[in-house]
Amino acid sequence: MSEIQHPTTERRPDAGRPAPELRRARMSVSVYFFIAGVIIATWAARIPAVKAQTGLSDGALSIGLLGLAVGALAAMQVAGRMVDRFGSAANIVPAAVFGSLALIAPGLSNSLASLFVALAAVGAGHGLIDVPMNVHAARVERRYGRPIMASFHAAFSIGGFVGAAVGALAAWVGLSPLITFTIVAVALVALALPARTHLLPGLDADSPVGAAPAGHSPPKRGRNRLPLKIVLFGLIAMCSMVAEGAATDWASVYLHDGLGASGAVAALGFSVFSAMMAAGRLVGDRLTARFGPVLLLRWGGLLAGGGLSAGLLVPSPLVGIVGFGLMGAGLSCIIPQVFTAATNHDPLRAGRNLGFVSAIGYFGLLSGPVAIGAISHSAGLGVALAVPVVLSLLIAAGAVTLRPGGSPAQEPQPEPAVAA
Repeated sequence: MSEIQHPTTERRPDAGRPAPELRRARMSVSVYFFIAGVIIATWAARIPAVKAQTGLSDGALSIGLLGLAVGALAAMQVAGRMVDRFGSAANIVPAAVFGSLALIAPGLSNSLASLFVALAAVGAGHGLIDVPMNVHAARVERRYGRPIMASFHAAFSIGGFVGAAVGALAAWVGLSPLITFTIVAVALVALALPARTHLLPGLDADSPVGAAPAGHSPPKRGRNRLPLKIVLFGLIAMCSMVAEGAATDWASVYLHDGLGASGAVAALGFSVFSAMMAAGRLVGDRLTARFGPVLLLRWGGLLAGGGLSAGLLVPSPLVGIVGFGLMGAGLSCIIPQVFTAATNHDPLRAGRNLGFVSAIGYFGLLSGPVAIGAISHSAGLGVALAVPVVLSLLIAAGAVTLRPGGSPAQEPQPEPAVAA
């Protein structure tokens, strides 16, 4: 099957400073990535307060949290079909509004059943916005003619920092979850509506010149079976998100219980991981333009696996924190590259393909920490955290799948980065 190549190979003859409408479209899509990050982080920051409000035990809360996964995984499949039929621009705005307002629901919960339903709505909102915003981001990237996807995911990470800070501030001043979520939801809706003005009009099956690159024919639409490459992209996304979930849930525990760090020092593990992931995404587009997606994925996987290996092999909290930081830097650009490849593989079916890849990745993010915990019960947490090391190395080995056509001879030559 022929493919739309990575944006580094689709540069227009006049490629330089993008047109004003493209710059505005880039900013608009970044707003929706930021909104998605704020929603998830604000909820996560107020989990203890919602737990106390509902009176749930830890076990019951874990069941309620499944609603988030159920809603997101189901919505991603619906979102993919809706994007392919109506276009990402038509879906991204109502999805952002619904996702923002759904955040209010957990604040109204007073039982396990109501919390499950509320979190299913939050998860559905996340799934509905995740697919169209990534498809539209890839469309803007194709029109730019150079890599910019990592900057969108950096906006998501920044939104996560902001949401966590807002949630922490609300807890400090004693605001209830309902008041916190309502204020944030209203603010996000007010942010989402004006941003729609500058989204690219029309459907998403376009390229910088309005057609497939020379020598490439559009993929046939008659086949409904998922291409093998999309399945492989989904597996790479799952490996990356399992590793990310492991760091999120277990970094501080490992540093505290396994290496004897104090609570304050142990908390630095995930903080450094998150900071390095955000930093990596801020420079990821330039790295992609310079080295190409294959090398970036390969060295990212090796950096993530090597960094975490050092943290596991050297019994020092400092080395452990540095190891988690290197892991974050290595993983930072994996998902942006895979999402770009999945969307560009067949722009006519970008929603379906990205919906599948996102769902598989999100499944890894949710199930990975549970699997790490199960392994740690019998073999110890240090051994269990070797799983993300292996998965990171598999990412490095699977980087070749991002080559257009899958042949080494067809790998695009990287080009110098262009100033934003």
